[in-house]
Amino acid sequence: MNEQTAIKLTPKDFATDQEVRWCPGCGDYAILKGVQKALADIGTPREKTVFVSGIGCAARFPYYIETYGFHTIHGRAPAFATGIKLSNPELDVWIVSGDGDALSIGGNHVMHMLRRNVDVNFLLFNNEIYGLTKGQASPTSRLGTRSPSTPAGSIDAPLSACVMALGVGARFVARGIDRGQKELPGILQQAHAHKGTSFVEILQNCIVYNDEVFGDITDKAIAGDAQIHVRHGEPLLFGKDNDKGLRLDPKTLKLSVAELGKDGVTEDDILVHDQTNHMLAQMLAAMDRPDFPVAIGVLYDNPADKTYDAAVSEQLQVAKSSAKINSIEELLNSGSTWTV
Repeated sequence: MNEQTAIKLTPKDFATDQEVRWCPGCGDYAILKGVQKALADIGTPREKTVFVSGIGCAARFPYYIETYGFHTIHGRAPAFATGIKLSNPELDVWIVSGDGDALSIGGNHVMHMLRRNVDVNFLLFNNEIYGLTKGQASPTSRLGTRSPSTPAGSIDAPLSACVMALGVGARFVARGIDRGQKELPGILQQAHAHKGTSFVEILQNCIVYNDEVFGDITDKAIAGDAQIHVRHGEPLLFGKDNDKGLRLDPKTLKLSVAELGKDGVTEDDILVHDQTNHMLAQMLAAMDRPDFPVAIGVLYDNPADKTYDAAVSEQLQVAKSSAKINSIEELLNSGSTWTV
């Protein structure tokens, strides 16, 4: 064991000497704090950790994490991260991306990374706006969003990041909130423990261009009714006094909100969260205000038998064991040759 792994790391060990240059009050500060705490709790040596980002406000993340980092190009972080993981499977690879970077120009790359199930952790900072380029509507912007690119209000149907991830085959899907410091580090630890691609959407406030867009979810006065924190094996209860819950109609296979003590409803009638149930995960991911609370926590965690990088490694070993040519020199001197 080297000296690095023998030392218990703290969140401060993952802070760099770089000035953190986000707008004062940006939700990214809270996410940075949560990630640093999660990394310290996980305990992976810094020299075995790498953060990869694309372009956008969130993409400055590698500068502020005391690990290896790679600030790449718009939308292509998943491609770089895949190459890093395949070339050095021992690394813990984290990808940081915004909703525009990941779901617009980078949507194709995210989709294929998820379906391939590369063993990396993908963090999507979703503020429902393009922050770096001065506030244009993004793929997750709500209907009616007024912005420089949609001055009369957006008429594009917004994309749900978690629903998309589940739809293209993600095996781990979770959702957190920037200011949810009690829950976020734990969600990130579960994402790291998952073998395969883990996809974590983090609702993040952009104080300049989309301030309080999640106010109907995060405001302290209503958060108890607006959020439901899902935990595997526990009833899907929520509310300020935990007096509400989710039920599944066996005929329509639709969720509904029930109030404990009303119409004879007891906790036994409330649905229990099963994070291995794909159909349930899809329904939880699609829930939205005002009819339902927004689901926070691990929605789906059902690892595949093998990750993409493990399968590639196995193929390489088989190819090497049966190869007739084992070096560049042998290749150059094989077959017909000429002297010039």
